[in-house]
Parts: sequence; C-alpha cells; structure tokens
Amino acid sequence: MRDTSKVTRRSFVKTAASATVALGTASRSAQARILGANDRINLAVIGVGGRGRGLLGEVVGIQDSTATVQVLAVADVYEKRKKAAQEVCKGDAYLDYRQILARPDIDGVIIATPDHWHAKMAIEAMNQGKDVYLEKPMTHTVDEARQVAETVDKTKRVLQVGSQTTSSDQWWKARKAIEDGMIGQLIMSQGSYHRNSTQGEWNYTIDPDAGPTGKGENLIDWKSWLGPAADRPYDADRFFRFRKYWDYSGGIATDLYYHVMAPLNICWGQAQFPYRVSGNGGVYIFKDEREVPDTFTLTADFAAGHTLCLTSSMANDTHIPGLIRGHEGTIMIVPQGQFEGRVEYITVTPQRIAKEKFKSKYGNGIEIKIECEPRETHMMNFLSCMRTRQKPVLDAHTGYRAQATISMAVQSYREGRVLFFDETTQKVVDKPPKTGKAISQA
Repeated sequence: MRDTSKVTRRSFVKTAASATVALGTASRSAQARILGANDRINLAVIGVGGRGRGLLGEVVGIQDSTATVQVLAVADVYEKRKKAAQEVCKGDAYLDYRQILARPDIDGVIIATPDHWHAKMAIEAMNQGKDVYLEKPMTHTVDEARQVAETVDKTKRVLQVGSQTTSSDQWWKARKAIEDGMIGQLIMSQGSYHRNSTQGEWNYTIDPDAGPTGKGENLIDWKSWLGPAADRPYDADRFFRFRKYWDYSGGIATDLYYHVMAPLNICWGQAQFPYRVSGNGGVYIFKDEREVPDTFTLTADFAAGHTLCLTSSMANDTHIPGLIRGHEGTIMIVPQGQFEGRVEYITVTPQRIAKEKFKSKYGNGIEIKIECEPRETHMMNFLSCMRTRQKPVLDAHTGYRAQATISMAVQSYREGRVLFFDETTQKVVDKPPKTGKAISQA
C-alpha cells in the first residue's frame, strides 16, 4: 500500500499538473478492463464526506463478505476525510481525483462530491473507461444531465444514479399496475419530503481549525473544491454546509426531491421530460446565511397528459401520502409520505365510476393490495451491471429526465417565472415550445 496521507501544497500542484497532462494525452474512449466472472471489481470513491463515507462503508462491507469487489483508492480535498477513508479501505488516497481516473486498474468510481462536481467527474471518468455510481442529484443543471447521458451513450459505460430507493419494489409494482390499466389514464401524482430541526437543515458541524491554511489533517484545498463553481474566498459555511448555497446545490429540490422524482419516473412506465414547471416557496423560518428556501413546492405538467405536485418544508415534518391518481383508480404507494425505504405492499383503489369494471376483473370492488418483494440493493445492482453490461435500475436517461424537472423548478423559483422544456432542442425555454410535444388545452 502506498502511503499518500501526507501531501504538501507544492507536491499536490505538481501531481495535479501531471494528471492533467496524462488525461489530456489519453484517448477519450479509454479501453476498460474486461471483467471475467471471477474477477474482482476494482473500485475507488471520490468524495468521502458524510454520504461518501456511507457508500465507502457499504462497498468495503461487500468486499469483506463476498470478495467480489475491492476498494483500491479514495480521494478528497479535505486531508482529514481523505486520511480517515484511507484507514477504512486500506488502499491509496489522493487529494486530486484525476490521479484515480488515470489508473488503468480501477474499473469503476463512486462519486459522492458536492453537486457542482458531479457532471465533470462522471464525464471524465467514463471517458477514461470507468463505470460510474453517481450520487444523487445526478447533476447540478439540466444541461449537465444531458451531457452525462450523452457520454453514457458514446462510451457505453454503466452509470447508476444513486437514489437508493429506486431499487425498492414498490415503484416497479406500481409501474406494472399502471401498465395493466388498473387505474385507467394517469392524471396526477403527488409526493412530499418534510423535515424539521432546531438548528436548521444542512447546518452540519463546522471544524473551526480546517481550511486552506490548515496544517496537517486540517488542510482543505479550497480552490480544488470550488472547481467549476464561482471563485470565492474560503468560507467554512459554504464548505461544510454546501447544500445551503446555489453555487453547489439546489437545496430541497436536488437533495430531497430527487428521491421522489426518480421513483415516479419509474412508476409512470416511461421516463418523461416535463412540459411546464413552476417552483415556489421561500426562507420562512431559518433566516441564516442560506440562499435556498426552507419551504418549497414543485408543480409540473407533462405532455403525456398528467400533473405532478410535490411539497416540502424543512420546518415541519408532516408528510402527505405519496400516490398516483388515474381516472379510474388510485395507487397508494407511500402512505406515510416518506419516499425512501421499502413498503410491504401498495394499494390500488378503484374510483366509483369504475368499481364494477374493477370488480369483474379483480374480484374485488373495494381495493387490491399488491405485495412488494425484496430486490437486490442499489449498489449490488450497479456491481451486477458492471459485469453484465445491462442497464442499471436508475440509468442515465431516466436520471436525466428526473433532473430536468427538479432543476427547472429551482430555476423557476430563482427567476420568478414558469419555465418550459423543448424536447426537440433539449433546452429550457421561457415560452411554450413551437415544436415537439405540447399539452392539449382544448
């Protein structure tokens, strides 16, 4: 094992420059290692903060219990996190993620950085022949999500978007119920994600000794952390609490709504771009440094002819039920309203106008409970697809469509106007598109 836990600023700059040269001269369609049935999958984790540590622990657990995977390296711009992660994986550790991407022995990377880095890292990784587990949200913007999806198509790499709940069975059972015509024509979906805390959402603990002038494990490479974001002086609140700021996050919409949007796109049977989106809300309670709202709603219309309503507050933890309405029936998917985790069953209830039809087909005119079954975990699905080259549960194109709705809601809120999506140009526009699909308003 190479000990890279101590890196000076000068040596970091030198290795970063070397990595840049290496990537610049490498083929953009780098040849990936072909995995045999008995080969261990070699992984690396980029970004080992709170979520990254959890994912690292998960894959190290798989490594220890099955010997089918091994974690060779980690990367993080914060020396303390990098060092702690290295102790967990017993592999190499880097401040510069590009050193991981330049390694031909690494088959796939898990990216769990702040949102503004997701697209750049994922695209670079795929161009270097790596498969990617990309934490939610998929990207920071709609255009970035499109670019990631296009890179998947070009490189033929496996990319799993890390909304773990999509590997639960309830969404797939709801999808089958809709495909079977149990609720007739789809007209509306609803969901929520609510929390409450005394300190305010995302106000994580700040290490006062850490920063760009920190010594030893307190070193943070702030310039590298900013990356594609706007250049700003070091701000500990922005580093440790990045989800409060537009430069790096979409707040509620990107951190939490992705766990609702991605499953619903699965339920609907075909991932869909929105036609029209509106985002509303405000900072009503937690009036600290945050830029993102603590209370937020999203409404979207889809050209297929249905509407979506999502609500959330970080100042009240009462959910609304997660359900899908059709003209002839309703599917109750998440009665308690929390879209993460597995439920034992979903319930299909006919509307009054369709009770006799429902009874003749299913022998019950009141409701049908459809049991949900265990499925492989989201990470195991990713690892399986790395071997089989099949499409993962939350593939890039489904992820792109979910991201489009979410990011449009953020943009709508910030700009104070309703936005539209032009499927022909794959662009967000401020007027109903003249081409492509539109909603009938006759």
